[in-house]
Amino acid sequence: PRLPSQAFPLPSLPRKQPTVLVVCGPAQNGAIGLVCARHLRIFDYEPTIFYPKRSPDPLYRDFTTQCEKMDIPFLSYLPTEVQLINDAYNAVVDAVLGAEAEAGEGREPCAAILATLKLIRIPIVSLDVPSGWDVEGGGSDGISPDVLVSLSAPKQCARRFLGRQHFVAGRFLPYDVQKKFELNPPEYPGTECVVALRAPR
Repeated sequence: PRLPSQAFPLPSLPRKQPTVLVVCGPAQNGAIGLVCARHLRIFDYEPTIFYPKRSPDPLYRDFTTQCEKMDIPFLSYLPTEVQLINDAYNAVVDAVLGAEAEAGEGREPCAAILATLKLIRIPIVSLDVPSGWDVEGGGSDGISPDVLVSLSAPKQCARRFLGRQHFVAGRFLPYDVQKKFELNPPEYPGTECVVALRAPR
């Protein structure tokens, strides 16, 4: 059957072992990663979450509780032996830093996480802005994801994205926001919540 691209736009992910590691940072992008993990679980994937620095924000705590009640496992540590990650999962969702990242957030635990993500060989799907990238200029110090899912609209740094597929998830962006920022959203086919901006390579 066709994979539900609303939940996870990576058609190459095998269904027989649909394991996904969702790596969440402490701020907004990490919360989006928790929501992503919940949706993956709904669509019969097998997500595991690594969320080492949990936010005290009540909303983020609620997202964490929802994932726990859906029996999504949380890792207590990220293996430094990269081959263990390559063998255990089919893909990694990068929800570590994102567009709201500030320079200080490159410190631990994020710096160690990024160092590990740079070495893995399975596909990486970055949410909004690849971790370690500058939102405006991109960046060579960050990771190199296979898939980028831009939230609301592509950020300036997306011009430097060289991965296999680029999607935008912004179907429900309010019209006043579209007008304010002079956005020209793409047409979303059918009931899809994401649309491909670049064909698969």
